[in-house]
Amino acid sequence: MTQTILARADLTTTPRESTHPAVIETAHVAQRVLHAEPPDPQRLEALGRMLERARADIADPLPELAWPVDLVAPRAHLQRSVARALKAIPKRDDDTTTPPASTVVAWRDADTDTVRETARLLADIWPEASAELGEILVQIALLDGAAIDGFTDFGVHGAVFIRRDRLDRSAHGLPGPIRLAEALVHEGTHTRCNAATVAAEPFLRRLAEDDGPLVATPLRADPRPLTGLFQQAVVLARSVLLYRRLLDAGPAATPTKAADAVRSRHDLLARSAIDAVGTLREHRRALTEHGLSVLEQAADVAGTHA
Repeated sequence: MTQTILARADLTTTPRESTHPAVIETAHVAQRVLHAEPPDPQRLEALGRMLERARADIADPLPELAWPVDLVAPRAHLQRSVARALKAIPKRDDDTTTPPASTVVAWRDADTDTVRETARLLADIWPEASAELGEILVQIALLDGAAIDGFTDFGVHGAVFIRRDRLDRSAHGLPGPIRLAEALVHEGTHTRCNAATVAAEPFLRRLAEDDGPLVATPLRADPRPLTGLFQQAVVLARSVLLYRRLLDAGPAATPTKAADAVRSRHDLLARSAIDAVGTLREHRRALTEHGLSVLEQAADVAGTHA
């Protein structure tokens, strides 16, 4: 899709380049430029310069990691994505305080070590998820600041953003590699869902996507569209599966002192999954047959039944 859009602007990319988040961002901009009739020649010329800057951002992945992923330093396309995410955070009308910030930061050696541990852990306990992450992850960006815990952005598809402190041991004793594994499964699932919405049968009927209701969801305080609830249900189900695999693996994957924290996290995510599935079932008429099939898979994981 990226190659097709850029070709309409007389820009050529290789298959490898076309999967890079900065190049995908260029394709999104190209869509807006090409939408004008006739397209502005100056903006078309600027697109070429944007693509060259995107190419300059393409780096080879670390060869010692299990995945062909770039642990990316701060880049302009990532900072623009964070700025969009910050604008989307709802603010109360009576809130006059300075909003918290988030920014992309550089990787430290300790951060890279944690990623290596996480990659080995996932390859051992859930090879299917590890293989999928190897296919869909292009860049992992670290965030500093309290505003955003983590997110994905279809505008820079293939990049996932994770707050740096999620690589550290939690106050409840959950080890950093396990917390990062959850974050990658979480954001990777959003990435997979985003790709599926344009590459496969849709999950929601068109009217529900465009004009559907806003609903309460387990992971956000603000009401979300049904697409957000659907993705949360899938994300929570996969997160529950991760922790079940950790529990089944026992001390080989989870240090004895962390076992209680792993069990507690599993139980919390399972309760949230039950809530998400229950709410989504109330709107099942908005789902396509494909969406209903995925919902029932999530329900099986959550242990709920129609």
